[in-house]
Amino acid sequence: MSEKILIIEDDVNIAELLRLYLEKEGFQVFIAHDGGKGISEFEQVKPDLVLLDIMLPVMDGWSVCREIRSTSKTPIIMLTAKGETFDKVSGLEMGADDYIVKPFDAKEVVARIHAVMRRYSGEPGQERKKKLVFDKLVIDMESFELIVDGKRIDIPPKEMELLYHLASSPNRVYTRNQLLDEVWGFDYFGDSRTVDVHIKRLREKLENVSDKWSLKTVWGVGYKFELKEDGEG
Repeated sequence: MSEKILIIEDDVNIAELLRLYLEKEGFQVFIAHDGGKGISEFEQVKPDLVLLDIMLPVMDGWSVCREIRSTSKTPIIMLTAKGETFDKVSGLEMGADDYIVKPFDAKEVVARIHAVMRRYSGEPGQERKKKLVFDKLVIDMESFELIVDGKRIDIPPKEMELLYHLASSPNRVYTRNQLLDEVWGFDYFGDSRTVDVHIKRLREKLENVSDKWSLKTVWGVGYKFELKEDGEG
């Protein structure tokens, strides 16, 4: 059976254009033109993926996303005419899987749908979360974005990978050698300064952002991403 896509979009022209492209790709397409109907259609159709506009009548996209996420992990790609960081962060924090700003190329939307579905069809048990959300911090390895206190921060790949590695296992202490091996992929043998330098740079970006988490030095051992109670959200 072909996979089902639910488009929740009040602009009839955009919805029909997407339908055309997606049906050509072999998807079954369902459309709702307001948030309330979107929820009903979602419950009835049980789609494999939702394309969700933000500015909707009856019930906006944020509310629809929240409602879907309360019962389902179905992939959601948000569509919006707004490009502000705040919107993107809000979408990611609510559990959206991707985010596309209008005007967009329909072929790009199709490509992003395939990419999100590939991630979801990965082997069970291999699902290390690619997006980690904490108080005032979003670490998104899919889009390779670090959002700190609502702002996108430019960050070198190894710093991002190191932060993601630590934050994936909050409160677990890693030795410098473990981090060299697991993040850099080979043993620097004795050159633990590499880890120290990267931690120092990360701290410069993250210091005093939140009192619910921090990068902690465990003296004589290594480092951990310390998460206080209720720090994840």
